[in-house]
Amino acid sequence: MKTLRATSQHLEQLIALFDAYRVFYKQTSDIDAARKFLAERFQKNDSVIFIAFSSEEQLVGFTQLYPSFSSVSMQRTYILNDLYVASEARKQGIGEALLEHAKQFAIHQGSKGLILETAVENPAQKLYKRLGWKKDIGVQHYAWEIQSSDK
Repeated sequence: MKTLRATSQHLEQLIALFDAYRVFYKQTSDIDAARKFLAERFQKNDSVIFIAFSSEEQLVGFTQLYPSFSSVSMQRTYILNDLYVASEARKQGIGEALLEHAKQFAIHQGSKGLILETAVENPAQKLYKRLGWKKDIGVQHYAWEIQSSDK
């Protein structure tokens, strides 16, 4: 297995895996929208994507980071928004390798660290805990979404 930073040359390989990730989170499959979304990320350079290949050179996992900043600490931080490993490739250390790649990137960038949120039922929480990620119990997260009536 190998991990590396994705470039626009990996777009076509990444689309199916990204779409499967969205379906995992109960979204409707939409290959065209996935292509457009990922192409925009590469074009605008507003995310960092790491990918993992099996020994057979098959793309089997990815993680996507979005840069952010902490005003309190006055440091860059990265939001680890996506982590996905193809179902047939799970329990082979791929998720761990992608998380480690992301951690090394954050260190190399001189950032404060990585943050993530995940679904309550996501089994990857066991991996996060095993790798030393801490559940943030000191803050409450709130979300506001634009409704059609707000437009």
